Amino acid sequence: MIKCRNIAKGKAKGELLVSSEPISFLGGVNPENGEVIDPNHELKGQSVKDKVLFIPGGKGSTVGSYVIFQMMKNNTAPKAIICLNAEPIIATGAIMSDIPMVDSPEDTKELTDGTLVEVDGDNGTIEIL
Repeated sequence: MIKCRNIAKGKAKGELLVSSEPISFLGGVNPENGEVIDPNHELKGQSVKDKVLFIPGGKGSTVGSYVIFQMMKNNTAPKAIICLNAEPIIATGAIMSDIPMVDSPEDTKELTDGTLVEVDGDNGTIEIL
């Protein structure tokens, strides 16, 4: 069990999609299908849909919060979000969209691409499954 700070309530299980780069949801992710479309991002061409997205944080416009909300409505959003350091754009989007979110995990060495995890935004934990 990895302890974290809880940001947005809820629990979700899924496969980790890990990036060492911050992401902008406005212009960086297609809300219609969840695909990362930023041509300079390491996840370009991959989908965040139904994944547990693990990123350092977000970047870009505050409109990114509404893009996350639109993705939730389109069924293309991540199941949960883990950040090293949450910032207001992604935190607000996760809270508005009921996407479980945590940040500041105590240990990240087991949080690798493809690992199955459960994020508990109520208690601030990540469990490796």
